Amino acid sequence: MTPLGEKLREMRGERGITQKEMAQALNISNAYLSALEHGHRGQPSWAMLQRIITYFNVIWDEAETLVSLAELSHPKITIDTGGLSPQATELVNIIARDIKTLTPDQVAQIKIILDSTT
Repeated sequence: MTPLGEKLREMRGERGITQKEMAQALNISNAYLSALEHGHRGQPSWAMLQRIITYFNVIWDEAETLVSLAELSHPKITIDTGGLSPQATELVNIIARDIKTLTPDQVAQIKIILDSTT
């Protein structure tokens, strides 16, 4: 599941909306919405994201949160380490190799470290 998918599922749950109902309202297939929530589809287009924001009728802060989450929700990323240190390239390769074996706590710890750099 992607960060955006998790948020969409949470918002649907809070409002008592099924995937089928939301998909019909957005004029998309239930399969596409399910794939979007589960991270089997890439980031939605800007137009689709705007339709989702309009559908939920969210305020500015929550709309910005959805946009930010969409930017962080591409399930298949490419990282160009050209011009970076060998250690940076090694780190990215280790993460790519081991990401599926990390526990949620380990992911959270790594995220805390990376978040502290921004």
